[in-house]
Amino acid sequence: MDFSSLEAWGYLAVAFFSFGGSLFIVAAAGVFSFMGHMDLTTALIVAMVANFMGDNFLFYLGKYHKKDIKPYFAKHKRKIALATLIMRKYGVAAIFIQKFLYGVKTLVPISMALSKFDFKKFIFFNIFASIIFILTIGLSAYFASESIIAFFSIIQERPWIAPVAMFTVLGSIWYVMTRMTRKR
Repeated sequence: MDFSSLEAWGYLAVAFFSFGGSLFIVAAAGVFSFMGHMDLTTALIVAMVANFMGDNFLFYLGKYHKKDIKPYFAKHKRKIALATLIMRKYGVAAIFIQKFLYGVKTLVPISMALSKFDFKKFIFFNIFASIIFILTIGLSAYFASESIIAFFSIIQERPWIAPVAMFTVLGSIWYVMTRMTRKR
């Protein structure tokens, strides 16, 4: 593999950011695959493996290194409580749901580990959750690539749209997350 090419660095970026659960990199891989800069199958497999490993790593930290990670989550008690509620309400389905929820996707595997959820059971369901998550995001982006590329060409012509769209999306996520974690 030639490490001076965009494709090689693209696959490394997909692996790195998918480990952290990023859906944006998976969507980008779908668009780049549509444009011919990446192989769709390879990009999705790399993303699946990295995403699967990332959530297993978080579960492992919550299960066996509770004391080490506790200080990092002191400010996120409400989010941890929300993740625990999601896990209790939906059970195994929470493994699938959390993949699509920004803000709590890191906390659900940790909450499951803290609640003494079985590690082998988590790994088993996480395989399928990773596959569904990556295929949903990657293939959606791949098949919507013409629209996505057209949107970015509009942004190139009118650069003021990018910050407005970004603040709208981030503001919406912030608003929903604060409403979900607020005391009732």
